[in-house]
Amino acid sequence: MTTSITRRDSAALGGSGSVLMRQRRDHARLDTMMNRWLAGGADEELDVLWQDIVQLVFSHAFAEETVLWPVLRRVAPDGEELTGRVEEEHQAINELVARVERSPDDPRRAEWIRQAFTLIRQDIRDEEDELLPHLRDAFSDRRLRRIGATWEAVRAAAPTRPHPGVPRRPPGNALRGVPLSAFDRLRDLAPVNGPAARRAFLVALGAAGAAGVVFRVVHERPGR
Repeated sequence: MTTSITRRDSAALGGSGSVLMRQRRDHARLDTMMNRWLAGGADEELDVLWQDIVQLVFSHAFAEETVLWPVLRRVAPDGEELTGRVEEEHQAINELVARVERSPDDPRRAEWIRQAFTLIRQDIRDEEDELLPHLRDAFSDRRLRRIGATWEAVRAAAPTRPHPGVPRRPPGNALRGVPLSAFDRLRDLAPVNGPAARRAFLVALGAAGAAGVVFRVVHERPGR
């Protein structure tokens, strides 16, 4: 029987650099931002907050699908079923957020965002209660920290916008998703010239290297 990672302390999850703690910090940050959006505010502030949520959601999910779920499919007896369900949740979030992004003036936009938040919260619960505990059971603290470092590197170079047509599994997601990261990160910055945009190009150039690291970790033998 798996034990949720939600209320376990850092030491029990492999330390601050463990992939489990990194995941949980992102989840907590998302929860805080979603609550702030739901509390309301000026339209401009809510739009900026929404974009911050979108960027974190998609970079986080890409790193999960590229680094974590292939490993989990190897170490958990029901890994295929568990990751398949979460991948379906990710796809539903992708499609819903893409609809929001395509329709800035649609009166249903706020309701679609609330629906996306409901899906994101369910995804977080499924991951912390059912998927991530398998990684804790399978790996040593040191290995969890190694996976965490790779997960962080991939997240830093991942797409930050919805792309419903990109596959959910490697190698297809990396082959099609990593090049899109450059365009996403340029769109995230305004104006598109100057030092900030140049930094975005440098991030994009590092994406291929991050993808190479990912594939090494994915194909390693599970060890303690």
